[in-house]
Amino acid sequence: MDILQAIGNTSLVGLRRIVPPGAGGISVKLEWENPTGSMKDRMALAVISRAEEDGRLRPGDTVVEYTGGSTGASLALVCAARGYRLRIVTSDAFSREKRNHMAALGAELTIVASEGGLTTRKLILEMIETARRLSQEPRTFWVDQLNNRDSIGGYASLGEEIWSQTGGRIDAFVHSAGAAASLRGVAEVLKRRKPAVEIVAVEPAESSVLLGGPAGAHRIEGIGIGRVPPLWEPALVDEIVAVSTDDAEEMARRLAREEALFAGTSSGGNVVAAIRVARRLGPDARVVTLMVDSGLKYLTTDVFQTR
Repeated sequence: MDILQAIGNTSLVGLRRIVPPGAGGISVKLEWENPTGSMKDRMALAVISRAEEDGRLRPGDTVVEYTGGSTGASLALVCAARGYRLRIVTSDAFSREKRNHMAALGAELTIVASEGGLTTRKLILEMIETARRLSQEPRTFWVDQLNNRDSIGGYASLGEEIWSQTGGRIDAFVHSAGAAASLRGVAEVLKRRKPAVEIVAVEPAESSVLLGGPAGAHRIEGIGIGRVPPLWEPALVDEIVAVSTDDAEEMARRLAREEALFAGTSSGGNVVAAIRVARRLGPDARVVTLMVDSGLKYLTTDVFQTR
């Protein structure tokens, strides 16, 4: 069995203690069961495979991408398995664990300095521009995740797994928006299966651009890029929920202590929003969200540092 065949088919488990009385049931998909501990393995395999199929990526070529880390580790996994050189543009705004993980899998890192360790629109644009310059070198394939539609298809399997594991008994799917490919990929599958299912997008309250607010700095890694992502499809989304960094971090800590679910900050934000949706829909509702990645990726951040 190839390591890449271990991607997908992750578990779906119910939350037992933190869902308040009167709210609907909430189930979470354990995407940390993927080889690098993140759902991004799905999109990395999809975009690399598609580029190989249509000739944009050939043996001996170099892959380039900008990323906060989880996408980079996933690309590093796939590139190591397939034999490609990988150059990653990232930042000190993202956890040391993510950067070390990418490097351990063979990625060559270019670090763009942040402003006080915060994710800002300016930082994302600088990372993109750095990757664009690197991509102009010969025999280089630029993933360009914010504009790469191949990544959407990488999450179709995630939508099908949710549908199968719930037996079609799902009233709402709640998930944070970064590049928006995962939200869109799952939403397209679920809406096709059950048009009445509610799709709820989550974004940082400090940078609530999807709700029409100004771009701002926040600490929820991997989401809230400071502008509407090119892959965003508003027709698929029924509601947008803004969650503060503090609330997302506190929920990540609560998930670990009260549910034995060790996940990152965006997963905490997903559950904060899912609880709001479950309260609104009532006790008979079934809500699904994602544990996007493992808390092991955040051990040296403020989320899990011993106080």
